[in-house]
Amino acid sequence: MDHPGAVITGPLAPEAVWRQRVSEVLADSARLSDFSAAFTATTREEEPPTHLHFHVARILQGAVGIPETVGMYRVAIDDVSAWTMGDFSYSDH
Repeated sequence: MDHPGAVITGPLAPEAVWRQRVSEVLADSARLSDFSAAFTATTREEEPPTHLHFHVARILQGAVGIPETVGMYRVAIDDVSAWTMGDFSYSDH
């Protein structure tokens, strides 16, 4: 089965760091602060990782980053069909 995908670019973060940052953002929200504690729960280190955690990342759509500011994303490793490391750039000239 063919699945449409997206390109996400940005640095990876350890899950604990990513969870802490999500918790901080939620805690600062008037409407979402009740969800903050859900991200501070400890994870079991013995299990192999199941997700990639992006911090200050962007979803690329053509030449545009969505959102135009950076975000935090959690992607299941099983959903990743390709990857690259290092810098890359786009130009339609």
